[in-house]
Amino acid sequence: MKRNDAFDKLLFSEEYYDCNDKNIINYQLKCINVVNKFNKTKASPSGLKKRSKLLNEMFGSIGKNAYIEPPIHSNYGCKNCFIGDNFYANFNLALVDDGKIIIGNNVLIGPNCTLATPVHPMDVSERLSNKNQKNLPIIIEDNVWIASNVVILPGVKIGKNSVIGAGSVVTKDVLEDSFYCGNPASLRKRLNNK
Repeated sequence: MKRNDAFDKLLFSEEYYDCNDKNIINYQLKCINVVNKFNKTKASPSGLKKRSKLLNEMFGSIGKNAYIEPPIHSNYGCKNCFIGDNFYANFNLALVDDGKIIIGNNVLIGPNCTLATPVHPMDVSERLSNKNQKNLPIIIEDNVWIASNVVILPGVKIGKNSVIGAGSVVTKDVLEDSFYCGNPASLRKRLNNK
């Protein structure tokens, strides 16, 4: 599906907008339909070829040797996700990609992980207004391993060569060459990557 420059500008602005706008929702639904096709592919040689073709159609960009185990879930059909080479994600990856999700090379993601870019106001009257969401990008640098059941919140950057432990909730940036875990995730040790 072709990108929509007007929606890109709005979604990537990091300013509040009306996420219930009918034009946005219609665009979003069209994007999601490609993900639904991907999730229905069979586990067979022909199904794997079809998945590979659909990945290139779904994502904003995706590198070589990418593999994602269905099902995958995405607010914008992965259109706002930009992924490098040698990417692997296990089943039930949720990409709440209202804003940009940028993932480097050689990234591994375990099952049942969520990467969420939207932010909603804390004040209820603001949430009920027509300026009820903004999006902050998530950036995952090269050679990162994210274990199962991890949640990564809006605006987080995970430094290269780092590991996020199972069940973690990542609320703040992660240093390069580091192991973080917990809720909220915190630095547990520096890794000696060479």
